[in-house]
Amino acid sequence: MTLSNTERQTLLKLARDTIEAHINDRKLPTLPDAKGAFAEYAGAFVTLHKRGQLRGCIGNMVGYGPLVKTIQEMACAASTEDTRFSPVRPDELKEIDLEISVLSPMKKITDVSEIEVGHHGIMMRQGYRGGVLLPQVATEWGWDRETFLEQTCHKAGLPPDAWKDPKTTIEIFSAEVFGETHHS
Repeated sequence: MTLSNTERQTLLKLARDTIEAHINDRKLPTLPDAKGAFAEYAGAFVTLHKRGQLRGCIGNMVGYGPLVKTIQEMACAASTEDTRFSPVRPDELKEIDLEISVLSPMKKITDVSEIEVGHHGIMMRQGYRGGVLLPQVATEWGWDRETFLEQTCHKAGLPPDAWKDPKTTIEIFSAEVFGETHHS
């Protein structure tokens, strides 16, 4: 899926307006019409940064409804349900920048050489443990493929070399990533 600049701006505004309403206990904004790209079922993440530092990130790997509904749900969740952080406070909103990642369908791989660092994200599972890292994470941290795999293992609560274990399932995906910068 490729979103137009107008569609991207609409989704960013929806996410920001949703977070503002959600954390102020107001009625959530009306969703844009679910037609075209907005009607597609796609996984998506909403990521919050405060002064360049991660402040919340929640998403779904697959779409369970129209993209606009997924973005609204993930915006609410990223602002108040990421257990790594306290809920976003209304007075923080002016310091928070939003980023949205709309995901491609997942592709199971057996050869890690298929992973293109900076292009692919990784979902790794073994038994009841699983972890996901978005494509931009490896780029932001300057990781090579092996480090990216080890860090995804860490996120899944697995030993760093669990990616080599045949019992480990590795799936890759790409993401269309866009966001606000230096929100004021």
